[in-house]
Amino acid sequence: MFGSAASSVALGLAAATTWGGSDFAGGIGARRSPALLITASGHMATLLVLLAVCTFGALPLPHRMEFFESAIGGLEGSLALVLFYRALAMGAMGLTAALTGLLTALVPVLFGLWSEGLPAPLAIGGLALGCVAIWLIAHAPAHGSGHATPPLALLMGAISGAGFGLQLILFKLAARDGVLWALTSARIGGVLGMSAILLFAWPRENADGTQKRIWSGFWRIGIMAGVLDTSGNLGYTLAAHTGRLDLAAMVSSLYPGFTILLAALILRERPTARQTLGMGIALASVVLLSL
Repeated sequence: MFGSAASSVALGLAAATTWGGSDFAGGIGARRSPALLITASGHMATLLVLLAVCTFGALPLPHRMEFFESAIGGLEGSLALVLFYRALAMGAMGLTAALTGLLTALVPVLFGLWSEGLPAPLAIGGLALGCVAIWLIAHAPAHGSGHATPPLALLMGAISGAGFGLQLILFKLAARDGVLWALTSARIGGVLGMSAILLFAWPRENADGTQKRIWSGFWRIGIMAGVLDTSGNLGYTLAAHTGRLDLAAMVSSLYPGFTILLAALILRERPTARQTLGMGIALASVVLLSL
């Protein structure tokens, strides 16, 4: 039991690390090009790689149910991502990001508790600490006036968090038929969703040509973010496939902490005292979940 929990936590930490790296790369790229364009290019590039691996590896095709579970997860996850970006653009980001992050973890945790029963008491404590850690890490309170978060932004953030959480559940279910095909069919759904969105939100160049720079090398950072995101999906899906869903989802959802660490190491952006406390609580949560 200890070995199973420890391996699931290790895989979840690997997912959190690469998801955090993906968000960091995407955030850097979004300073130059639209985040939607970067995400779509990463989805499309990694889909080609996954299809090649599954084809040349002669992996058996998934059953229809597992294929649709994963594809729906990829599709609704891409829609949730766009909704999340829109929510962040509407007002102060801190409360919206914290609510989204918390629901991303809570939805699969509650589903796991319902479908798999209660874990050991130490794990329950670890899950509770994980929720506190996610809130502290992601929630940066606004200072001064004019930074209130609109109720619509909170509603959209909650919907996107529930969508991300549902995606994690669907990945777990789809992995019954093979992890790599689960990732591939999820990417198929994600690419379809991104393609449909881009038809209505394609970046347009201004008359003075000031937006020409968005087309300069956006795909490089997009591919980097896409590879890291796919690696995170692999780590999480393996963690959920080999262990408890609630444990895998909680550990993987600590990824904002790794984004903050990368910003501190590379961009010299110091985390706040609140975020530092959250990362300390996250470490305690991981220890308890490992036991």
